[in-house]
Amino acid sequence: MRVDIRGSGDSEGLPLDEYVKQEQDDAIEVIAWLAAQPWCSGAVGMIGISWGGFNGLQVAARRPPALKAVISLCSTDDRYADDIHYMGGCLLRENLTWGSTMFSHSTRPPDPAIVGERWRAMWMERLENHIFYPAVWARHQRRDAFYQHGSVCEDYAAIQCPVYAVGGWADGYSNAIPRLLAGLTGPRKGLIGPWAHNYPHVGMPGPAIGFLQESVRWWDQWLKGIDTGIMDEPMLRSWMIDTIRPQPFYPELPGRWVADPAWPSPNVQAERHFLTAAGIAPEAAAETALLVCSPENTGMASGNWCAHGGAGDDPGDQREDDAKSLVFDTAPLAEATEILGAPVIELEVIATAPNAKIIARLCDVHPDGASVRVSYGVLNLTHRDSHATPSVLVPGQRYRVRLQLNDAGYHFAAGHRIRVALSTTYWPIIWPSPERFSLSVIAGPATVTLPVRPPRAEDAALPAFPPPAMSPPEVRTTIRPGRNERSVSRNNMTGETTFLMVDDDGRARIDAIDLEIASSKWHEFRVHDEDPLSAHYETRWTKEMGRGDWQIRTRTRITMTGTATEFRLAAELDAWEGDERVYTRNWTEVIPRDHT
Repeated sequence: MRVDIRGSGDSEGLPLDEYVKQEQDDAIEVIAWLAAQPWCSGAVGMIGISWGGFNGLQVAARRPPALKAVISLCSTDDRYADDIHYMGGCLLRENLTWGSTMFSHSTRPPDPAIVGERWRAMWMERLENHIFYPAVWARHQRRDAFYQHGSVCEDYAAIQCPVYAVGGWADGYSNAIPRLLAGLTGPRKGLIGPWAHNYPHVGMPGPAIGFLQESVRWWDQWLKGIDTGIMDEPMLRSWMIDTIRPQPFYPELPGRWVADPAWPSPNVQAERHFLTAAGIAPEAAAETALLVCSPENTGMASGNWCAHGGAGDDPGDQREDDAKSLVFDTAPLAEATEILGAPVIELEVIATAPNAKIIARLCDVHPDGASVRVSYGVLNLTHRDSHATPSVLVPGQRYRVRLQLNDAGYHFAAGHRIRVALSTTYWPIIWPSPERFSLSVIAGPATVTLPVRPPRAEDAALPAFPPPAMSPPEVRTTIRPGRNERSVSRNNMTGETTFLMVDDDGRARIDAIDLEIASSKWHEFRVHDEDPLSAHYETRWTKEMGRGDWQIRTRTRITMTGTATEFRLAAELDAWEGDERVYTRNWTEVIPRDHT
């Protein structure tokens, strides 16, 4: 059973926000209803991706009696530290782009073929009570009660039913899987493939696997009481990416499956290296203060925070961003090195401003200089001790900081170099600091610790996943083809760089229900090299749906700018029924910056 959340799709009522208690209460009621039906055994499972994956974990923590197991894909256990709003205390662009997505999605009406004549009254109610999502989220810049709610990491022990946590290295949420395996106390398994933010049986980058067959094994085990052997297998199975060339799109990532019996894994060893003035070395060296002050457009090779497997989603060649960063390289590797887990950087820094950021990228540098981003992390230095109670820096004072990068599974080939690149900006992934600043990094005793996992012969004996299987896709007739664009342009007269993303899905008819749908989005991000206050986000969405004489269209536009003390957000919403505009509304929000 697929359930429309209250106030979305064909459901009545109004949404209050994402992941609210009402949403969980509704899910608990649905589960109880299902369990009471004569065609149900009384054992219910939940499966979902992204928002639906969040739901599975959050509802499991409420312990409805009939919920016997969960499969949670591409989700998180921590809504502040590892969701679309903030990363390392830095405001992510996804706060606006996903917020604009929700802003657009929730303008759509229910289908008259399902709800009848009341469709229009329901639609008007939605429009009149529409939520300006990015502004709601931007008001909460610390890890407060707003984000603690729905973050199951607050109490892993609350989840007692079995959990299968699934994701991919190209997704924005893969870090949650090791944390869930380490934190949960009940039966649990993890699967991390090469995929982006999608299901493994349609996974891009490939290879895709027979995930539906794997899911049936899980449901048979926990809903039917059939011993499928799935719990006799290793706790974590992950894709070890082989050395790759940098490119903006990978139809498939070379590599192999590896397995670990538990997490943290006894197969992973922490290997510490030192960041010195001469590069990455096995021993510490004398202290040397090295200065970094990156142009505000550093990060144009970053790709998307959360990739969906499309062209242009992946980070490209890092040499452009490396040139704007402070870099530390190893000597060419005498033998291959494989990592599995989260690299960690520890160092001391001195900032010239009270609010500063540091970004670290771990790269695989080919002999010809091509640079592949393997992992990265960002840290708002005012959050160096706490995301709940940040504190400004004293310019000129030394601070010791720890920066944990995203988990990764990667094979560095012999003859390649491992690079750590440090920058002070990462546009447009994160919003810039209020003013330009420099960082002095104290090289010599600074360290990078790699989670090294030597190859194991046992991995070659792992059983192969079955090939992908799925239902035939719904039949659609293309009315207007779509198009996609990812481009960077430079105005050499003004010093401004623009990053443009266009995703137009075209227009198609779902033949079985004679419903035409269309969706397009346009995202533009602009910044001046030397001016963080020039940062400008803008998103535009158009949604259409229609059947015969019934034709609906909505358009939304959201912009975000900032001063040294405020964020400024504005939004527009227009809705048409046929050729008549039936609704229009504007929003303006000015939100004080809080250590961001």
